[in-house]
Amino acid sequence: MRLSKFTYFLLALLAPLFLASCSEEDNTVEEFPDWENTNNAYFASLYNYAAGVSDGSWKVIKNFTFNDDIEATAENSIVVEVLEAGTGSGCPMYTDSVLVDYRGRLLPSTSYEDGYVFDQSYDGDYNPATAKPAKLYVGGVVDGFATVLQYMHIGDHWRVYIPYQLGYGEVDNGDIPAYSTLVFDIALRAYYRAGTPTGSRAAVSGVWITE
Repeated sequence: MRLSKFTYFLLALLAPLFLASCSEEDNTVEEFPDWENTNNAYFASLYNYAAGVSDGSWKVIKNFTFNDDIEATAENSIVVEVLEAGTGSGCPMYTDSVLVDYRGRLLPSTSYEDGYVFDQSYDGDYNPATAKPAKLYVGGVVDGFATVLQYMHIGDHWRVYIPYQLGYGEVDNGDIPAYSTLVFDIALRAYYRAGTPTGSRAAVSGVWITE
């Protein structure tokens, strides 16, 4: 899995938090030590970095549920690293379905130096030629994921960082602990808009937009 230079820099900053992870009572290792502060510090640094990049390789996208008059902050925004830019002409809507290749993971922890993978649609390194895309309803995923899908074009391959406020919040969700930043690699392959024409690329019943 390819990590950017800035990601390595952030991991170096957070390393002291992982080293102090043993319980003083029984010498056991905490899987997610000081997890809330770790995630807050990581995402704040990432947000500030991305907001200062102007070459298009990083994006800051405000959550779609907020009006234009609401100022973008780290808590209501998603950070995107553009791994590959697509050439599609349109974007999915909240009521659309999509075909995507994706892998979701957490920030590095004491047992997972690349981040625990909690969900994925492909195994091993990503290969678009062999990956079988998953079908998702845009309105059925967490806010941060739904937001970025509405900005993606066919062929876009993004690494998406979702703050816990736009993910699963302050409660545990299965294998995902509370306060978790969600890191998704997402490639948009197609989207479906039943019965709604989109110019020359009409998404009529049963047809997926793939370009």
